[in-house]
Amino acid sequence: MAGAKTKNKQPLGIIAGGGAMPETVARAALAAGRPIHIFAIGGAAGPEIERFPHSWISFGTIGHVLKVTRKINCREVVIVGGVRRPKWWTVRLDWGGIVNIPALLSWTVGGDNSILSGIVGFIESKGLKIVGAHEIAPELIAGKGVLGKHRPSKEDRLDIATGLDVIAALGALDVGQATVVARGHVLAVEAAEGTDRMIERCRDLKQSGRPRLSRRSGVLVKCAKPGQERRIDLPTVGTETVRLASQANLSGIAIAGDDVLIADREDFLAAADAAGLFIIGVDGAAGDRP
Repeated sequence: MAGAKTKNKQPLGIIAGGGAMPETVARAALAAGRPIHIFAIGGAAGPEIERFPHSWISFGTIGHVLKVTRKINCREVVIVGGVRRPKWWTVRLDWGGIVNIPALLSWTVGGDNSILSGIVGFIESKGLKIVGAHEIAPELIAGKGVLGKHRPSKEDRLDIATGLDVIAALGALDVGQATVVARGHVLAVEAAEGTDRMIERCRDLKQSGRPRLSRRSGVLVKCAKPGQERRIDLPTVGTETVRLASQANLSGIAIAGDDVLIADREDFLAAADAAGLFIIGVDGAAGDRP
């Protein structure tokens, strides 16, 4: 794996949720010569994190994170991987969490964008700099053009354009990062349930017996929302996305080439090719006609 194109050799902190991305970023940083320390979020991060220098944390153990970053002279932090919003009454606080209760409570208000922006502001107020996963591992960025061996049809391209318009329109309301469009019909829009559950809803709808939807058709369109905090919340696709899209009998997946990360790119594209799904990176701007 190619590392980030940087001469920065300072230690990197990685606050890790679930999925393949934290390990990918860790390996990229190490390949670039940067020491790392992973702060693995309990209930989200996987056991593979224990292959690296790490601490297990919760949302309330802010003090531990700050103590370790100071000890190892870490000035930059990546936040990567999937995490569900916690039930705050179950969060255990260390002293750092207790003295920052007002900040913690402020994260419970608003949509994802406002919460993520609040987290970034809080961490940077402690003298740390938030950097994006794509800055450490630029090879994660999807890129533009047809990425696999299958190509979208003219009908697919119209659905992609519609999907981009939908995300742009709803993004101002902080709704979601993805939609599914089939033959001009918006089948689903991602909300709080996330992309995977949204695709499952489309699968159930398409299996309901409607003739126009029963055969292979439709595109999953995924891109960053307007104004999204790109340093810690870039959309991600992986092999699970392909598996669910195939189950939903979709034609393919369109992703914003500059704003979507691909986990395990080789496996992702191989799975899409085997499933007969096209993968295309497009301009994420509203109204784009790929």
